[in-house]
Amino acid sequence: MSNIEITGGEAIARMLLAHDVGPMFGMGGFQLLPFYDAARRLGLNHNLINDERCAVFAADAYAKVSNRVGLVDATLGPGATNLVTGLVEALNAGSPIVAIIGDANRDHAGKNMTQETDQVTILRPACKELLRVETVARIPELIRRAFMLATSGRPGPVVVSVPEDVAHGVLEFNEADFVADPAHCQIPAIRCRPDADGVVEAAKMLAAAKRPMMLVGGGIHLSGAQTAVTELAEACGIPVAHTLTGKGAIACNNPLSAGLFGRYDRIANDLIAKSDCLLVVGCKLGEIATKRYTIPAAGARVIHLDSVAEEMGRTYQPTLRLWGDAKAGLQDITAALAANAAAQKASRAEYLAEIPAAMEAWRQDVSERLYSDESPVHMARLITEINKALPADGYLIADGGFAAHWGGLLFDTKKSARSFVPDRGFASIGYGLPGAMGAQLAAPDAVVVGLTGDGGFNMVLGELETARRMGLGLTVIVVNNAASGYVKALQHLMYGEGNYQSSDLSETDYANVAQAMGCHGIRVETPDDLAPALAAAFAEKGRPTVIDVMVTRDPSRMLPAVDNRTVKIKKGDRVA
Repeated sequence: MSNIEITGGEAIARMLLAHDVGPMFGMGGFQLLPFYDAARRLGLNHNLINDERCAVFAADAYAKVSNRVGLVDATLGPGATNLVTGLVEALNAGSPIVAIIGDANRDHAGKNMTQETDQVTILRPACKELLRVETVARIPELIRRAFMLATSGRPGPVVVSVPEDVAHGVLEFNEADFVADPAHCQIPAIRCRPDADGVVEAAKMLAAAKRPMMLVGGGIHLSGAQTAVTELAEACGIPVAHTLTGKGAIACNNPLSAGLFGRYDRIANDLIAKSDCLLVVGCKLGEIATKRYTIPAAGARVIHLDSVAEEMGRTYQPTLRLWGDAKAGLQDITAALAANAAAQKASRAEYLAEIPAAMEAWRQDVSERLYSDESPVHMARLITEINKALPADGYLIADGGFAAHWGGLLFDTKKSARSFVPDRGFASIGYGLPGAMGAQLAAPDAVVVGLTGDGGFNMVLGELETARRMGLGLTVIVVNNAASGYVKALQHLMYGEGNYQSSDLSETDYANVAQAMGCHGIRVETPDDLAPALAAAFAEKGRPTVIDVMVTRDPSRMLPAVDNRTVKIKKGDRVA
C-alpha cells in the first residue's frame, strides 16, 4: 500500500472510518479543525450539535439501540467539560462511546490559553479511561485502543485527548496503518464464561427451589442475552422481573413476566419476598431496584451473575457469585438444568399460574387510571395510549426521573428487545429529545418516541433544530405539568400541600414552539386526542413532531404510586 502524508486530524478520521462507525455528534473549535476538514473530505457522518451534553446523550442512545460505538467530539475547555454529564450516564449505564476532545497546544499549555483548563483531570472520573495522544504517530494505535476499551468487559466511554499541535501536525503514514479489529466495532466484543463448578452449584440451587425468580438489569441488553433469559425462564418455569433498564429482557406480555421491581412495581416485590431462590443477572442492585436496599430481604438465597466482579456484594451479599457474561452464563445454566427442566416446570405449575393471575388483578385494580377519561390527561392513560400505538419494533426513549418511572412501570414491550431506553445510568433530565435522535439514527425505519417532562425539554430545546436539520421523523412527547414534577411531588409528600419552592415553571405551549422552529407541533388537552395525535406524529417522516400533553397540576398525583397522599413518612425518609 502507498504512503500518505496527512495531519493528525485526518489520521483520527481515517481510524474512525476503519471501525465502520455510525453518526458522530460534536461542535468544532480550532484545535480539531483538521479533523473536521478530513471528515468533510472523507465522508465521515458528522453532525453539528447545539450542546455537547446532548451530543453524548444522542451517542449514548445510539449505542444502546445499535450495540455499536457512539461517537462525539468537543473542543478545548467548555466544549470538553460540557461532556461530563453525558459521559457519566454512559459510564454508569455501560454504553460504548469514544469521545475525541481537543486540548491545548503543548508548547503553550499552562500559559492561560483561551478556554484552557485542566480538562483531563475533570473528565477522568467521568469515563472508563482517558487516553492522551502525545505524538501523531500513535494515533492509529490509541484510537484502536479506545474502541477496545469501550467495547470490552462492562462497556463504557473512553475519552481521547488530542493536543492542538498533534491534530494539526503532519506525518507520513502507510495506508495499512489504518486497520481495526472488527470485534471491537460493537458490544459485546469479548465474552467470558463463569466458572463451571459455580454453574453446577447454581443449577442445583435453582432446581431445588419451589419459587425461583430471575431479577434482570440492563446488563442483559449489553450482553444480547434476551433470548437466553426467555429460554431459561420458559424451559424451567422461572418468572422474570426487571429493573428500569432491564425492561425487554423478556417480553412484557409473556406470562412469566413479573414486570418492574424496586421503588415502583406491579406484582414483583411481593413475589421476590416469597421466593426461595433469586437469580440476579446483569443488575447492580442499586437504590431504585432494591427500594433503597430493602429488596431482597436480608438472608435471601441469591445467585448473582455479572461480568463485573466488583458489583457482586456491593449492595447485597449473594449466596453464590458467578463472574461472567450474562448470555454465556445463562446458556450454561440452562444446559445444566436441561435434563430435568420439564419436571421442574411441571412441579411449579401452581406457582407459575400465580403470575398472570396477579398481573391481571393488578391491571383490574389500576384500570381506572390506565383508561382514565379525566382532563388534564392522566399519566397512566398517556402510557396506555403509547402502548396501543407504538409498533412492536418501535422505541420509547424515556427522560430521567418522572418519565422513566412512569414508563418503566406501565410501558409494555411487545417482544424481548431493548425497546424501552431510559437514561438511568445517571438519571439526568434532558435525555428525551437527544436520546430519541440517537435511537432514530440507530433504527432509521422504526417509530421512535421520546418521553420527556417540560423541565427536561426546556434544557434541550435547541436540539429540535438539530433534529429538523437532520430530517429525523421522531416524536417527542412533552409531559406538560408546568413544574419540575418529580421535585414538586416530593415537596408535597415531605412538607405538605402548598409548600413548594423553585419547582414551578411557566405555562408554555410547546406545540407552538415546535411550529416556530419548523417542526410539527400538536397540543393535547383531552385523552381522546391522544390516539389521533400519535397517529399524526408517526405519519410525519421527514421532521420531528412535538406532542404537548397537558397532564395534572396536582402534585399529590404526579408519581406512579397507587396513592401518594396515603404515604406515611419519618423525617429523613425518601419515599419516591
